[in-house]
Amino acid sequence: MLVAAAVCPCPPLLVPEVAAGAAGELAEARAACADAVAVLAAARPDRLIVVGPAEQSRRGTHPQGARGSFRGFGVDLDVHLGPADPAAPADRELPASLAVGAWLLERAAWSSAPVTGLGVGEPLSTERCVEAGRELAAQGERVALLVMGDASACRTLKSPGYLDERAVAFDAEAARALGAADLAALTSLDTELAYELKAAGRAPWQVLAGAAEGAGLSGALLYDEAPYGVGYLVAAWS
Repeated sequence: MLVAAAVCPCPPLLVPEVAAGAAGELAEARAACADAVAVLAAARPDRLIVVGPAEQSRRGTHPQGARGSFRGFGVDLDVHLGPADPAAPADRELPASLAVGAWLLERAAWSSAPVTGLGVGEPLSTERCVEAGRELAAQGERVALLVMGDASACRTLKSPGYLDERAVAFDAEAARALGAADLAALTSLDTELAYELKAAGRAPWQVLAGAAEGAGLSGALLYDEAPYGVGYLVAAWS
């Protein structure tokens, strides 16, 4: 059963070494993520699963000790899901979203429970997302999720997806649903609209909605901003 969840954005710029001189611009977001991860630890889970969007070659499960890297962003920095494990596959890196999640856990000195990962494809249907979430929640008596994903990337003319006037309303509803732990609203997010707005968090959020069925969790929205024209949301459920 799901006992807690943290929702965090997943831009590699959260990592100060990647952001370099612009690291201060996301300091508030990092602080909110740290608070959300602390909620996970306080729940005393027996298993933590990091869920995030992934390109096709990195979708599916990732074991404890799996390695992620920020070398593709010009930084000589590696991270691991939980303790490094020599037996973890060396030829399959974590997707960027899970690497950011692993970095957040390392920053928090996570030691509360074993950690695994799940890379989710952006086209995954709502029904399959919800089903995957139910399967995750059934993996232990006290399961926690760290859910990585961004809202729309179309908030301004300089956004990665340019300006789309629908982005503000989409992000506002996503923020409201995550802050209220509103499972029905999360599962009602429009898959096609999310794709058009480049909202990579849609599928992971709907996995969370499936995992939280029957758990009776309440939510709190900790951060809601759109630096660089991309919606970044942080929420904690407990």
